[in-house]
Formats: sequence, C-alpha cells, structure tokens
Amino acid sequence: MQSHARGHLVYAAGGVLAVHTERGTSIVPADRVAWTPAGYTHFHRAHGDTDMRIVFLEPSLARLVPDHPVVFLASDLAREVLLALTGPRNYDDAVPGYSRSARARLLRVLVDELGEAHEQPLHLPEPRDDRLRAVARILHETPADNATLAELGKTIGASTRTLSRLFRNELGMTFYEWRTQLRIHHALVLLAEGHDTTRTAYACGWANPSSFIAAFTDIIGTTPGRYRTSRRATAHASQLPAVVRPSG
Repeated sequence: MQSHARGHLVYAAGGVLAVHTERGTSIVPADRVAWTPAGYTHFHRAHGDTDMRIVFLEPSLARLVPDHPVVFLASDLAREVLLALTGPRNYDDAVPGYSRSARARLLRVLVDELGEAHEQPLHLPEPRDDRLRAVARILHETPADNATLAELGKTIGASTRTLSRLFRNELGMTFYEWRTQLRIHHALVLLAEGHDTTRTAYACGWANPSSFIAAFTDIIGTTPGRYRTSRRATAHASQLPAVVRPSG
C-alpha cells in the first residue's frame, strides 16, 4: 500500500485495473479514468493484458476534481491527452519532449474534460461494520452465491432489517445494488482474462446470459461483447506505458 502527496489519475488504455483504497475498490475498465486524491493509501492490481497510464496532478488542478476516489469515462479528447502525456515524448530521448508550458496546457485540458464527465458507478465502497464485512467476504469469495440477505443474515447472526439499514446508511446503496456492483467487478476481471459472456454470466451469479448482458449494459454502457471488442481495439491503438510526473 502507498500514498502520494499529489493526487493521481490512472487510465486503463487496455485491460482492467482495480484501484484499492481504504474507502473501497474502483474497477477501471478500458477507456475509464480513476482519480485518487492525495493522501489516500492505495494499491493497483492489473487484470488481463493491461496498459496502465498514470498522470499526477498538482494541488492547483486537483482542487478542480472531486475530493474522493471516483471513476470517469474518458472522452475521446481526454483519451488522446492522456496518451500524449504518457507517450514517447516523456521517456524516449529520441523524441522531442513537451515544453513545461505545453504540458501545463494539456493537463488543464484534461482536467476540464474530466470536469464535464459523469462519474461512473464503478466504485465499490468498503464496509466498516463487522456484520457488513462478513457479508462482503462471503460474496467476494463466491460472487455466484445467490443467497438472500435473510439467508446471509442467518449465517453471520444479523437480522435482515439491520443489514438493510447498514447497507443504506454506511454504503449508500441497497444490498441488491451493492451485490450487482460486486458482480460487475468480477465480470470485468473475467472478461479481461478472456472468458466469454456465457461463462462469465454464470460464474458471477446471473441465471442466464441475457440478464447478465442487461445488468452489464446498464452499468458499463455497452454490452459485454461490444466491450470486449472495443477493449481490444483500444489496446491496439495505445502506445507503450509510462508514468508522467508534471512539475510546477
């Protein structure tokens, strides 16, 4: 685990990334950007053939984006700026680099684009209550478990009413919403590892592929099949990964 004095953006040019903080886990599919503010202890985990790009933001720009971990959908312009900021100009001495002023302008364009982007429902909050943590542990280990909240409550020794209240008050969502989010996280990992839609659907607890496709499309904005196709196209279009640490 590590934390930085500056906030940073992590862009998945290919593959799937998971960004873990004390607040929870952000899953970052291709063409999404995860923002982690300064001071958050975190670590990254890559799934599949991943191309990870990192851009650090100084406080003057960081104040223009949310003060909590969040995932954005990258616009076409944001994507090109991210690739430029982490491309050969930043690590290949044979390629002319950006001037400091040019880099500053690109960073401002990037932040402006993210300011217009919608937050993606891809952050899974981490429970703090021991009873919720017990439920979360069961479902993380077996995402295909279709036990009801009442059945899970009996397993851990808590009532349905208590668990429902904890999900709403602590995590800001219902049990159903949280479990669906968890399953989508697992599904993105399986798709990144090359599993097909049908196998992924059953492995993550959906009764049939069509219900999985509907839930996936509702959260990700496209079908699993189209997502896999676009992920491959994005990975082919990207360049070598790098980390950019802008100064000033």
